[in-house]
Amino acid sequence: MTDEVKDLAPAAEAPEPNAGDAPRIKANVGGAIPADEVERITKDLIGALKTVYDPEIPVDIYELGLIYKVDLDDDRNLAIDMTLTAPGCPVAGEMPGWVENAALSVEGIQNVTVNMVYDPPWDASRMSEEAQVALNWW
Repeated sequence: MTDEVKDLAPAAEAPEPNAGDAPRIKANVGGAIPADEVERITKDLIGALKTVYDPEIPVDIYELGLIYKVDLDDDRNLAIDMTLTAPGCPVAGEMPGWVENAALSVEGIQNVTVNMVYDPPWDASRMSEEAQVALNWW
């Protein structure tokens, strides 16, 4: 995954993430947030999410492909759909809070809701090339 965002335009449905494809920020804005501000929030959010690590895998959750979808509304509220590498992950109860705190560190974000989803289930194909190299899975 790269720090560049693939699509900042409003979309009816965000597609399922693909290996090497950055999660999209679906901007549910009616022009209340200028495009350059959405782009800045996106870049800052990616940086913030890259500070959160799965404690059992030495790769951040963004590069692991655990972030499935991010919605940004006119009031600068975020809704983040994410998953875990395994449903029985020992930090399942804590990781959403880590993600929420990281996202709230982005300037201009008002509120964050983190939704844990398990469909589709995570697998190693969702990791970026960077994560695969870091784990010697290349």
